[in-house]
Amino acid sequence: MPSPEATEETPRRGRLLFLLPLLVFVALAGIFLGRLLTRGYDPSTVPSALIGQPVPAFSLPPLPDLVAEGRPVPGLSSDDLKGKVTVLNVWASWCAPCQVEHPMLMRLSRDGVNLVGIDYKDAPENGRRFLGRHGNPFRAVGVDASGRTGIDFGVYGVPETFVIGPDGRIRDKLVGILTPDNYAAFLEKVRAAEK
Repeated sequence: MPSPEATEETPRRGRLLFLLPLLVFVALAGIFLGRLLTRGYDPSTVPSALIGQPVPAFSLPPLPDLVAEGRPVPGLSSDDLKGKVTVLNVWASWCAPCQVEHPMLMRLSRDGVNLVGIDYKDAPENGRRFLGRHGNPFRAVGVDASGRTGIDFGVYGVPETFVIGPDGRIRDKLVGILTPDNYAAFLEKVRAAEK
């Protein structure tokens, strides 16, 4: 027959083993919270290994039957992103945030920014209809039906916007929506790339 001390030890060990995962979770949550509070968190600043790197080589066909000022809007290639500062916006007609962002892209275009777009994983007729309804701010639109070019750019999800220097290197990246609140800061990054 086990001693009374041995029978009391077994429930204590069981309680300690039960509490151990909870204690580990609380410790990890505390570390995460501490880092979050000391470093801050901005979901639009997703680190990109491509910042400072040349744009990936690509060549995308134009959005069929897209016309601006009586002329077909050309497709897009990596060679088109050299020579002057360019803002590249990755968008899709099926993307609700892209619809919210679109007025800011129209504003960028009116403000004289060299703006091009990639229609990402979209049916061409839907992309053309989207731009017909909301306006076309882009001087060139490439169709990335397979999503391969988006993958090469490290696109997490649409919309994403890249600032590309005249040397063809990626200078900055905005993940998410360009809004009235972040418009001035984004335009400042574009103007800084021009210097």
